[in-house]
Amino acid sequence: MTQEIHGGVADGFEPVRDAFAAFAAEEGDGYEGQLCAYVHGRRVVDLWAGESADAGGGDALYGVYSSSKGAAHLVVALLVQDGTLELDRRVTYYWPEFGSEGKGALTLRELLAHRAGVVGTDTGFSRQEVADDRMMAERLADQRPFWRPGGAFGYHALVIGALTGEVVRRATGRTLQEVYEERVRAPYGLDLFLGLPARHEPRFRTTLPMAPTPPQQALLDAVPDGPHSLAAVAFNRHGAEPTDIETFPNDPLVRAKGPASAGGVASARGLAGLYAAAIGELDGKAPLLKEDTAAEFAQLHSVGYDLVARAHKAFGLGFQATADCWYPFLGAGAFGHSGAAGSQAFADPRSGLAYGYTRRRFAFPGGAAPENERFVAAAHRAALGRG
Repeated sequence: MTQEIHGGVADGFEPVRDAFAAFAAEEGDGYEGQLCAYVHGRRVVDLWAGESADAGGGDALYGVYSSSKGAAHLVVALLVQDGTLELDRRVTYYWPEFGSEGKGALTLRELLAHRAGVVGTDTGFSRQEVADDRMMAERLADQRPFWRPGGAFGYHALVIGALTGEVVRRATGRTLQEVYEERVRAPYGLDLFLGLPARHEPRFRTTLPMAPTPPQQALLDAVPDGPHSLAAVAFNRHGAEPTDIETFPNDPLVRAKGPASAGGVASARGLAGLYAAAIGELDGKAPLLKEDTAAEFAQLHSVGYDLVARAHKAFGLGFQATADCWYPFLGAGAFGHSGAAGSQAFADPRSGLAYGYTRRRFAFPGGAAPENERFVAAAHRAALGRG
């Protein structure tokens, strides 16, 4: 059934609208999503479809899971750029308690590159803890790492924002969320929140669980994931209060606290706007990141076999290496982060493209939804004038 597509695109970006409309038609009435893109600070794509058209449209907010990490680590990049943080200092310089259980030599650079080895705790987190970065950080300081710190890497899915956030708090006296609000979100009016104010709650659209087809369900059931595997620890599925990842942002405590690893709430406009502000002039303001800073945080630091994901992954500093992870046609130095339900967001400095995508229903198989590849390819071609 044909879905009505709302919003618009700039001249030359019609193929992006066509790709979005084609996908929405394939998905039918159950699809709800948003797509936004900027090129050199100009919004060139602003589209949405589904029930949200009657419930806020392009202003609707969704749980964006690990796309939150992009907002969190833009804060870290800014503090490194300022000189407040130094990448090659040991984490214990800022946070002495972290050095227990053999973690004392780990640098901030290694922490950001998912090399700390503390992907969770032996007994898991409670609901209150997994929503509160400071509570998680306190427990992680005493945790014995699951591999030798710096010796390998694995996705610190629910805790990387708590770990880096504690470094930010120790260095500045303010939480990462507070610095983000003051320096990034509020100045640009971004609809990307790490801690959703109560007045915006009516705009939030609850995440719908995945609805896999029988063949897809068979694939999910075939994935080995023991109750004490690294993946179970990293996604807090092994303790007394296991986390239901598919409905994580539906918890009002998560939305209110805004844990920096996965608790962000955003629209596609907010995601794309974050990266547009990071790499280029936006709303008359200079880019948040200098070219050298963006290049260092985008540079590959951990690439190869991820011990948690049990697959090839590639990370810069806090960000995913977007071209290596997902879209090899992007320029070297593209950086961003996807989210478990299907969201995707990144900046490609070489083309000037900043991209954001959200969807309501958790996508199969988790992580950046497959449709992003169509949308990103069309947007990138158009950004290069080849649409």
